[in-house]
Amino acid sequence: MSQPCETTVSWLLPSPFVQTWKIEPQHIDHYNHVNNVAYLSRLESLAWAHSNHLGLKFADYQDVGKGMVIRRHELDYLQPSHLNDELLCATWIKQCDGKITLTRQFQFVCPRRNKTVFQARTQFVCVNMQTGAPARMPALFRDIYTTAAVNA
Repeated sequence: MSQPCETTVSWLLPSPFVQTWKIEPQHIDHYNHVNNVAYLSRLESLAWAHSNHLGLKFADYQDVGKGMVIRRHELDYLQPSHLNDELLCATWIKQCDGKITLTRQFQFVCPRRNKTVFQARTQFVCVNMQTGAPARMPALFRDIYTTAAVNA
């Protein structure tokens, strides 16, 4: 569920889409902190929630036969997170070329510590869902994602 942005948080970019993530036992690894796979899973769910919030659902992808797939992740684990932490997880469309690629920025903040614990950038490429080949973004994607882009 989306939350209003905390005014005390130093966000990387303006107007983030934010959800709260409560760290539960299934997110913890043998080092007693959040496992890297849990962060990746959270990136995916946050990106979909944001796209849905912007008005794009997976059914829209299916209708046009195009999808945005991950080409590259850059992940920065800055501080460990632990059981029962609540993180504010933010995302933005940082860049959209309106043709084939877009880039998302992510920032996860632990408000209890007032620290950014994780940051990521993900580059997506538009593909034909039947062939997997790169394809031009349909107008629907281009209109929504370029409008949402902060281009900072």
